[in-house]
Parts: sequence; structure tokens; C-alpha cells
Amino acid sequence: MTRTRATASPLFTPTKTTPAQQRAARVKFAAARRTARVAGTPSPQRGSEPDERRLRPTYSTAGRPGPASARGGQLKLPAHRMTTAVAAGAYPFLAEGGLGAEGIYIGRDVHAEAAFCYDPFALYGKLEGFTNPNMLLAGIIGMGKSALAKSLATRAIAHGYRVYVPCDPKGEWTVVSESLGGHTIALGPGLPGRLNPLDAPDRPYGADPGDWASEVRKRRLLLLASLARTVLKRDLLPMEHTALDVALDIVVHAAGTTGVTPLLGDIARVLGSSYLLDTATESTTGALGRAAEDLTHALRRLVHGDLAGMFDAPSTVRFDPTAPMLSIDLSRLGGAGDDTALVLAMTCASAWMESALADPSGGRRWVIYDEAWRVMRHSALLERMQSQWKLSRGLGIANLMVIHRLSDLLTAGDAGSRSRALAEGLLSDCSTRIVYRQEPDQLATAASLLGLTGVETEAVSALTKGRGLWKVAGRGFVTQHILHPREFELFDTDARMLG
Repeated sequence: MTRTRATASPLFTPTKTTPAQQRAARVKFAAARRTARVAGTPSPQRGSEPDERRLRPTYSTAGRPGPASARGGQLKLPAHRMTTAVAAGAYPFLAEGGLGAEGIYIGRDVHAEAAFCYDPFALYGKLEGFTNPNMLLAGIIGMGKSALAKSLATRAIAHGYRVYVPCDPKGEWTVVSESLGGHTIALGPGLPGRLNPLDAPDRPYGADPGDWASEVRKRRLLLLASLARTVLKRDLLPMEHTALDVALDIVVHAAGTTGVTPLLGDIARVLGSSYLLDTATESTTGALGRAAEDLTHALRRLVHGDLAGMFDAPSTVRFDPTAPMLSIDLSRLGGAGDDTALVLAMTCASAWMESALADPSGGRRWVIYDEAWRVMRHSALLERMQSQWKLSRGLGIANLMVIHRLSDLLTAGDAGSRSRALAEGLLSDCSTRIVYRQEPDQLATAASLLGLTGVETEAVSALTKGRGLWKVAGRGFVTQHILHPREFELFDTDARMLG
């Protein structure tokens, strides 16, 4: 059906017209415009009501009359109640209630505008889903993750905890430890510090002497095997394990008769003597001696190689379990791109420090692995870390692993390898994950490994300095870390950049 269109244009009136003529022209123009308006309006359909009747209200402004009007309190509906967890599904911008006021003060909860406190020992057993005290801290360079780790350690000491730093590859914890009354052991070529990783820890009160001797022997064997695997870059063969076992028994027996502590140099000397190994095993074939040749050269590096003088002599320092903080400064090692020396030193230092961790009367402690991405390259250290992560509740320790990117966990090994499984297992055993800002190309990996929502992933990409996303047993908090002026001076890592 063709629709009639009509228009009305202003009528031209010459300037030399009388006022009466102008008025007549305006009247004609108004009439033409009304005609055009009526012509452009579609005609109503047959059977439809006029607009006035169709838009007329059914009831008066006073409402529906009679008892069905629902006035006078006759209609009562029960109030709908729900938890905040259910309401968050319909309105996801509810502020978290926080973790309580008990624990270490961290800073300000950005969404709740309230103080944010955290203590893994206080939350364990009280917060649903909080199954372990281990923590992961990830963030790109310059966003304040190191300051947060040091602040946690410093404030934990004020709460009566002790702090151990088994690996300080940059030497940043030395000033922190000394300012808090702790100790720092600096290891490296030319330094006076000496650690004997075969030192026997003090026997815990009430432990059976025979059982404790077996435990010490087991720890020493595990240490020797870890050192050998690190240097050889492969797993040990069965006969190599036997050679280590026999050499350790020979050295420990000889040291017991003279009253001295066995040394790594003694182990290397016995491994290099086929006669001593054959005598101990009542064999004359020399097969055990030939199988131990690679082990001999592997341990020789700790005695005569680039680590000579650090771990092949009696300890010059004694582990003080009552010190508030103890750090191992390894900044002199691994600077040329080869982490082997650093890993060997950390393995020895960790074994030496674990004697205090195994003491049930040592209280609750923090163990901080700074720059853990370097540790994850080596399966031997990953195995030691996994043992501490699994036994954290029994040992009463809270492990803190500091890395740059979440993808560092994936660089531990190829997909399906044991190293990759160990690294991902460490993440699974962390009930607390703290994420500082990540680069755009790392957001997908972070969201996949941590199970972040779309909103949380977007928030991670826009975090500012000192602000991080805390995932505690599945609950999310955006927290601004607040530093005391004295802490800011103590934790400053930009001194060289700023002159």
C-alpha cells in the first residue's frame, strides 16, 4: 500500500505586502501544515480502540477497590534471606569481610577500606579451605614484592616467630638480618665462612639414640646424593648409591673413633680408593670402585674445585636456633650465568639449616626462598623444597616462595617431567597466593594456574606498585601494602639505580 506523503513549505510573501496580506498568508500556511500532518498519520486499524480509550487507566488513582486491593496489611509476604556468598552471585561487588584483626598487619584492603591482617598460623584450622601455611608471591620487577617479603619477615619477628632465609642470591637480606639482631653467613670464594653440611644436629629431647643415629645417616646420604646429581646432571645408578652408602659408613666409623666430625673431603677420598670400598664389601673384583669414579670427581669439586674451602672444612659458625633471623648470603656465587655453584652451596646450606627445622621445640618459623626461580631449574633442590612443603604442618614452618612470573613454574621442566610435576605441586600446596602486577602476555598463564576469574585477571593487569591480589583459600582481596618509613629505608633495592 502506497503511503501518502505531504509537506508544507513556508509561503513566500513579498516585502511590499500589507499586514492584512501577511496575516492571510500565515493563516494559509498554518492550514496547509495541519493538512500535511493529518495526511502523514496512518489510519487506525479496523476494530482498534481510539488512543484515548486504550490509554485510559483501568482503576482510579486510589487503586483497586474492595478487599482485593492488598491495602490495610491483609497481604503479608515473608522476607527473603540469603548469605552474602549467594548474594554475590547476583551482585558480585560485595566487599569481603576480611580475615580478622589477628595476625601481621599488611596494609589496607582496597575494596573494604579497612586494615588487612594475615597470619598463616592463626588462620590454620579456623578458615575453611586453609589447609597449609605455605605461600606463593609473584610479581614483575619493581612492583614491591621483595619489600612485601621482607616486611612479612620483619613483622613476623615482632609476633614471636623466627625467620630463616636459606638462599639469598643477591645479598639483600644481610642488612635486614643484622638490623633485627640476627646473623648472616656469607659464603663464597675467599670468604672466611665455612659450613660442614655433614654436621650432626643436636638430638631432640626424648629421642631414642639409635633411632636418631639412623635419621642422621639418612639425611647425610640424601645430601650426598643431591650433590652428586647436581654435578653429574643425571640420576645415580644403583651401584653409585651403594658406593655412597659404604663410603659414608667408613668415614663415620673412622670419625667416631677419633671424636671428630666427618667431612666431604673424607667421603671423596674413600670413593677414590677402590681398596677401601672392596674391603668394606668383602669383594675383590673392584667393581664398586670403578662404579664410584664419577662420584669421586663430582664431590672433588667441593673439595678442590671452585667451591673449595667452603664445605670441606669444619664449620666456623654454629647454628643458633634462638636467633630471630638467619640468612645465607650466596651473592658471590652464580654470577657468571652458571648456577651449579649456587645450587651446590644452597644444597649444603639447606641441609645444615634443616637441623633446626627438625627440632620440635624450635617454635613456629618462616622459611623464605627469595628468587626461587633459580632454584626451580634443579630437581634436587625441588625435591628438598617439596619435602619442606609437605611437612610444613608437622615442622611448624610457613614456606614463602618468591618468583617473578607464574610461568617460572613451567620452566622447571618439560611437560610431563618430574621437575615440572614438582614445581606445580609446590603451587598446589600453597593455600595463599599473592600476585602483583603481571605483564599482558603472562595473564593467561596466571589465570590458568591460579584459577582467577575474569575480573581478577583484569585487576592483576592494572595493579599499581605495592598493590597485590591476595588469594587466601579461594577468597580474593586487593591489598595495598603499607611500609613504615624505617622499613622503606631498610628494604630499598633501588639505591644503586638512584645513586
